[in-house]
Amino acid sequence: MRLLAALLGAILILVTASPVDAAPTGRTVRLSRTVGIDITVPATANLGVGFVGGTLTAQLGTVEVRDLRGQVNPNTWVATVSATAFMAGAGGPQRTIANGRVSYWSGPAVRSSGGGTLVPGQPTSAQAVTLDVPREAFRRTAGNGNNAVAWTPTIRIAVPTGVVGGTYRGTITHSVA
Repeated sequence: MRLLAALLGAILILVTASPVDAAPTGRTVRLSRTVGIDITVPATANLGVGFVGGTLTAQLGTVEVRDLRGQVNPNTWVATVSATAFMAGAGGPQRTIANGRVSYWSGPAVRSSGGGTLVPGQPTSAQAVTLDVPREAFRRTAGNGNNAVAWTPTIRIAVPTGVVGGTYRGTITHSVA
């Protein structure tokens, strides 16, 4: 299962499917990839306004993994997250915020069912990771039977001093396998 979320500037996050996949409209987007595992994220999240040289921090909203593979034993999985650079217009040095300036932390589970061992990728802001490479967001390391977990990740964007004001666009991708 794979899900993409696009960031519109340091102001708004919008979830969309990749261009080759058709996406349903509404609050969540679901794309089949691994039979029996589903991941959803919010359609939008307002991040507020960021200032040049400042830091913008906001929650994405609830991300949820549902594993309905039943008696697969063990039915473990790993959810990952990554991001592209964020650009205003056509980009360029003064219109790009590198994905290495975008940090993520999953936080703890806000709800779960089905048991097993659930491990957040980054339980607190002290463990935040940059999204310049794919990172682990959450994991189920043990258990069998159907299960689900939800978490509310936080994004922190360190806005460089050399960028111009504008609406920046990029993509944050959550996937599970």
